[in-house]
Amino acid sequence: MSDIKDEFGPFDGRIWLNAAHQGPLPRSAVRAAEGAIADKVSPHRIDDADFQRVPQALKSVLAATVGVDPLEIILGNSTTYGLHLLAHGLEWRPGDEIVVVRGEFPATIVPWLWLEERGVTIREITPRRRPLSAEDLAGQLTSKSRLFCSSWVFSFSGEVIDVASLAAVCRSRGVLFVLNGSQGVGARVIDAAAAGVDAVTSCGFKWLCGPYGTGFCWIRPQILQQLGYRQDYWLTQIDQTDLRAGLDLQVRGDLGARRYDVFCTANFFNFVPWAAAVETLLTFGVGRAQVHNDSLVAQLIDQIDQHPRLRIVSPTSPGERSALVHLTHTDASRNRELHDHLGRNGIDAALRANLIRFSPHVYNDAAEIEHVTSSLLRIA
Repeated sequence: MSDIKDEFGPFDGRIWLNAAHQGPLPRSAVRAAEGAIADKVSPHRIDDADFQRVPQALKSVLAATVGVDPLEIILGNSTTYGLHLLAHGLEWRPGDEIVVVRGEFPATIVPWLWLEERGVTIREITPRRRPLSAEDLAGQLTSKSRLFCSSWVFSFSGEVIDVASLAAVCRSRGVLFVLNGSQGVGARVIDAAAAGVDAVTSCGFKWLCGPYGTGFCWIRPQILQQLGYRQDYWLTQIDQTDLRAGLDLQVRGDLGARRYDVFCTANFFNFVPWAAAVETLLTFGVGRAQVHNDSLVAQLIDQIDQHPRLRIVSPTSPGERSALVHLTHTDASRNRELHDHLGRNGIDAALRANLIRFSPHVYNDAAEIEHVTSSLLRIA
């Protein structure tokens, strides 16, 4: 597939620069969703084997986005799903400490908060320089630190952490490293196992361009075995659709990651189109997507920098920037005006913490970025 842009849109004549909020469905996913609806309209088309085939196909493509074994993928419905499993499954002791970074998205923090009832401390650290460096993290971990949870790409700033170097620090200190990948998976290349993280969790509706209500996680098998949280869904417990087993059924202990899949993993309306969307991205290549997106970000930064009253506030160096670009007017009270002006001119960006946020993806091109910056420069 040489031009993935042809797989998306049309966007009603608009320019969608908000993948960090919602990634649009590619046409392959639309066709898959239409097929799933047609199957439900005529249920004789749904085969018993589909209830195993659908989750297996989805796990196969998701595994390729983070470089792990498909058998180790856990299907969920959000980024929170994987964090919930860890928060409720690990054995916590009073005095344990969970470390997070100031400026985090709420989804990275909220699932842990209930542990304060068990005497666990949720400690927020402030990097001396952003993004958080390995040296900085090493200086802020303590003997009580049990787990470090961080976004890969920060939604409110666009900064991207060096996953491998932070993972090395955590590993040397016996601290679990849990990565919120929701603003990176599908847009950036990662080999989760090789990078040294202990878990990656992500939603599916941003850079993976799936339906809302989708997500997955990977938990390193050695950590997965430590989870005390039990989740036993009847369909996960059987390999065949033989419902006659009745009282002879036994709860299996050999399911691995499958034990923790969200219930009803066939989920035809969500998981079938999502698998098609991820397959489309993989055909293009996540590495190519990262290069493509970075070229658009570089163009956006270069053109915005030419205007004396506009300022990029997210990282601009190639090693630290992501596909999320945040900018402000020197008179920040005008940011909403600029955002609304873009919307009236058919350009969809986000306004977050009174910053204008652009997040281009594979369906955007240089001509669109040129149009966006021209529109901004005329009014700023």
